[in-house]
Amino acid sequence: MRRTDRLFEILQIFRGGKLCRGRDIAEKLEVSLRTIYRDIDTLVASGIPIEGERGVGYILREPIFLPPLALAHNELAALQLGMEVVLQAADSDLQEAARQLLVKIDAVVPGDRRGADHLRGISIYVAQPGRKPRYLADLRRAVGEKNLVEIDYVSLGDEVSSRRIRPLQCEYWGTAWTCTAWCEMRNDFRVFRIDRISGYRETGAVFTPESGKTYKDYLARF
Repeated sequence: MRRTDRLFEILQIFRGGKLCRGRDIAEKLEVSLRTIYRDIDTLVASGIPIEGERGVGYILREPIFLPPLALAHNELAALQLGMEVVLQAADSDLQEAARQLLVKIDAVVPGDRRGADHLRGISIYVAQPGRKPRYLADLRRAVGEKNLVEIDYVSLGDEVSSRRIRPLQCEYWGTAWTCTAWCEMRNDFRVFRIDRISGYRETGAVFTPESGKTYKDYLARF
C-alpha cells in the first residue's frame, strides 16, 4: 500500500469519531506501530485536528471530509491559482489555511503537478492596498457568527466616525477589501473599506437577520 493510500485509510478509520489506538490501526493496515505513529505525526503537521498521545489513543476533532475527487488538469490549476490569490491578499488565518491546503494537495497529486511548477505561462500579482486590512479576520468571523460590532472608520476626507454595524459580507476587489454592512447609525446599508477601519470592538451582542437588512436585500437594489 502506498503511503498516500495509507494516510487516507487512517483518516477513514478516524471518521467514526471514536478513540482509536495506534496498535489497532497498525494491525488493521498490517504495518508496524512505529509507521502508524509517523503517519499520524504527518497528518497532524498538515493541519488535521487529531488529538491524543502514544500508548493511549487518538481521536479526530471536528473533521471535514470531502468525497474522493477526480480533478482535471485545469481544475487543479484553478484551485492552486486561487490559493495563490489568498496567499497574497487575505488575512493571516486564511493564508495559513491556504498553505496547509496546498500541502495536502501536494501529498496526493502526481509529482509533475505539485506546487506551481506546472502552471507555466501564468503568474498572479495582487495589488496590495495602501493599508493592511488589519480587521479582515475579525469581520469575517463577525459575518459568520452574526456579531454586532462597533468600528471607528476613517473617511476619504480623514474624518473619523464610530459606527455600530451588522457585518454582512466581505468582498475583495483586486486592490482592496470591503465589508458590506447594515449601519445602525445611518439606518441603511454601507460599504466600508476594511483598510480604513482604525478601531474594532465586539459588543457581545448578535443580530437576527431582518427583512430589508440582509445582504440579499442589498444586492436587490442593483
